[in-house]
Amino acid sequence: MLMIGIAGKSLAAHEREWLKAPSVCGVILFTRNFESREQVTALIADIRNTAGPGFLLAVDQEGGPVQRFRPGFSALPALSMFGERYELDATGALAAAEQHAWLMASEMLALGLDLSFAPCIDLKRGNRAIGERAFHEDPAVVAAFAAAYVRGMHRAGMAATIKHFPGHGSVLEDTHFDAAVDPRTFEEIERLDLYPFQAGIAQGAEAVMMAHVTYPEVALEPAGYSPHWIQDVLRTQLKFDGIVFSDDIGMAAAEGVGGIQARIDAHLDAGCDIVLVCPPALVEEAIRVTASRALKSRSDVARLLARRNPAWQQFTASTEYSAAQAAIA
Repeated sequence: MLMIGIAGKSLAAHEREWLKAPSVCGVILFTRNFESREQVTALIADIRNTAGPGFLLAVDQEGGPVQRFRPGFSALPALSMFGERYELDATGALAAAEQHAWLMASEMLALGLDLSFAPCIDLKRGNRAIGERAFHEDPAVVAAFAAAYVRGMHRAGMAATIKHFPGHGSVLEDTHFDAAVDPRTFEEIERLDLYPFQAGIAQGAEAVMMAHVTYPEVALEPAGYSPHWIQDVLRTQLKFDGIVFSDDIGMAAAEGVGGIQARIDAHLDAGCDIVLVCPPALVEEAIRVTASRALKSRSDVARLLARRNPAWQQFTASTEYSAAQAAIA
C-alpha cells in the first residue's frame, strides 16, 4: 500500500484519481500543502470526501526544524531542547516532552489528521539529517524520552510512529542526499541504537518507520529493504506487531536498488506494510507498478486511525492546552 504526496494547496483533477487507486491508502502533507489553518482544513476535508473511509492522513509535525504547519499552530521546540533540560531536571524534562507530544498530537487531531510521524528516537550523534530532531546521545536517556513521548501522543488519542529503525543517528550522511553506511556490528547497534526502540515498543507504539541506512555487518540491503531487519529483528526479536512504514522512496539513499518499481517491490517484499511516495512526480508510476500486486486490506491500518478531538475553538480554550504550551516554552 502507498502513502503519497500531492503537489499543492488544493487537489488537482489527476490527484483526485490517485486517491481512488486501490493501492493508495493515505496522503502525507508537507509545507508545500500549507498556507493557513483554514486552507489546510479545507484540503483535508476534500481529501477525505474524495478518498472515502479508512484513509490515512499524515504529516511530520515533530517541532524544531521539522514542523510543516506553523502559522496558527503552537511553535514546537526541537526535541533536543528536552535532552538539554534533562541534564538539569530529568523528571521535569520528561514531563515537558510528554506535554509536547500531547500538544502536537492534539493540534493535528483537531485539524483532522490521523498521524504525525513522531517521535524521532535516533541517537543525537551528529547525523546531518537528524541533528536537533534527536533527544540526546545517551541510549538510556532517549529510551526514557521515547516512552514519555509515546505516552503523550496516546493521551491525546494519536498512534505513535517511532523512527528511524534500527537507528539513523550514528552515521554522518543525510539520506535525503547521500547513501549512508553504518559499519558497526549488530551487538553494538543492539546495545545502543535499538535500546530506545525497545522502550517505544514496550510503551505501545503502533508503527515503526525504517531507515534508508545500510548496516553491512548485519545485512547487505538498506534496512527498509531488508527482510532480516524487518522480519528477524523487528518482528521476531523485538516482537513488534504493528505497522511498518518505509521512509520516502524519493530520497537519494533509496535509489540503490533501482527504479520506482524496484524500490516499492523491495520494501513490500522485505515486510513494509506502507511505502511512502512523497514526491508527486513519482506517484503516477508508483500507482501503475502496484496495480498488479496483491494488496492487504485497509483494515490492517485501522489501528492508526485516531479519534477526533473537539472542535478547534473548544480545544484551544481548554486549560490543558494553555498548560501544555507553558510547559514547552
